[in-house]
Amino acid sequence: MMRGWASAPTALLRVAQMNHADRLCVAAGISAEQLMNNAGNAVVRAIVQRWPICRVCVLCGPGNNGGDGFVVANELAAAGWPVRVALQGSQDGLAGDARHHAARWFGPVEALAPPAVADAELVVDAVFGSGLKRALDTGVAQTLAAVAERRVPMMAIDVPSGVLGDTGESLGAVRAECTVTFARKKPGHLLMPGRELCGELLVADIGTPPEVLASIAVDTWENHPDLWRDAMPVARASGNKYSRGHALISGGYPTTGAARMAARAAARAGAGLTSVAVPEIALPIYAGALTSIMVHSIAQAGDFAELLGDTRYTALLIGPGAGVNESTLERALLMLATRRAVLLDADAISVFANRRDLLSKAVKGPCVLTPHDGEFARVFDATGDKLTRARSAARASGAVIVLKGSDTVIAAPDGRAVVNGNAPATLATAGSGDVLGGMILGLLAQGMEAFQAAAAGVWLHGAAAAEYGPGLIAEDLPDLLPAVLRRLC
Repeated sequence: MMRGWASAPTALLRVAQMNHADRLCVAAGISAEQLMNNAGNAVVRAIVQRWPICRVCVLCGPGNNGGDGFVVANELAAAGWPVRVALQGSQDGLAGDARHHAARWFGPVEALAPPAVADAELVVDAVFGSGLKRALDTGVAQTLAAVAERRVPMMAIDVPSGVLGDTGESLGAVRAECTVTFARKKPGHLLMPGRELCGELLVADIGTPPEVLASIAVDTWENHPDLWRDAMPVARASGNKYSRGHALISGGYPTTGAARMAARAAARAGAGLTSVAVPEIALPIYAGALTSIMVHSIAQAGDFAELLGDTRYTALLIGPGAGVNESTLERALLMLATRRAVLLDADAISVFANRRDLLSKAVKGPCVLTPHDGEFARVFDATGDKLTRARSAARASGAVIVLKGSDTVIAAPDGRAVVNGNAPATLATAGSGDVLGGMILGLLAQGMEAFQAAAAGVWLHGAAAAEYGPGLIAEDLPDLLPAVLRRLC
């Protein structure tokens, strides 16, 4: 799942990798001038498909992004659109292919400043691309702010100026209505706030040969069924409930809803059997609320360890409603010691605050951690961008890290990472993370490899939420899963 996956549309290329791909294109006989022409024309096609003829201002920067902008200006003007061009700096400062395409523009070139966009009905942002590494200049920032203030729709080339292609961080960008990038997406197109700032995102083919893309060693992908569909568990006529795996959840008290939702999600994800181990006092609550889910009473010290001695349990989960206490820590360590697939969520992550070394030593088999940012910061280094943080934590812990959010990142200890892009805003509701843990657990119980199970669970979670739409609550999610799974078959 490393080299060779670059040719897949889901591959995410860092800025340096995309620049390398462009150089390989030139070496293969495709001129940089032609690539720039193809890029600009792709933007023009996107514009004419979305807007009627109107007054356009193309904001151009001094580099290749600005060259793309001059292609757009030339082509729109040739098609009868009224076009103004505003440039940061002077035309004398342009070089290479950008200078070539700028020389084809016979209209006036204005200074890039707020007056240039005063009467615009559409703005094309071709100032800076994804390789920017510094805050926007004052003039650029003020001009983009004027666009936003007037609520003029904006088409961005590659990324909205100010968005970092590798991280999604913003150095002063404003939101575009639509963004056109080329050949492949970059991580910054999916990571927040870049994902939101890009608006509608289009990936245009500008003639990059497939063999060029296939030659790049990729370690980051956009989450998509194509990455893990073939590894999804399949129910067979010759199987039985035990061959489909047995998921075990440690249920909490007095908070009981979280573990119950996780249990239902594990069962809906396909686990043949699902059990919940609960304190004796909580047995009536769990047993009264769960039907096909088995409930085991833990009455005294040693009962939980004895339960784990049953080797028919194929995947284990602790965290939802568990409480941040020594009992949760003890049970988490007992689970990890089995070397079976273990998922630590919520409180079972927080119990390792300032104990990262203990966690790393305890991880002996397949393990998935599903922290949100707050839980993550209690255990791991919280500095740096989201991809870097998740990868670092995965290497340090030996576990697959699911760093949750609207731009969830799934990272493996070997450096692979997936960025999820299908989570609707409706998932920001209490209990949705508990359901996610249960979905991943159900896949782990059936023998799915940890990284793929985590990626699949996160995608299924988002797809199930999208199935419902507004008004979603966490309890709805497990029952939405069968329809999503059916479409994957």
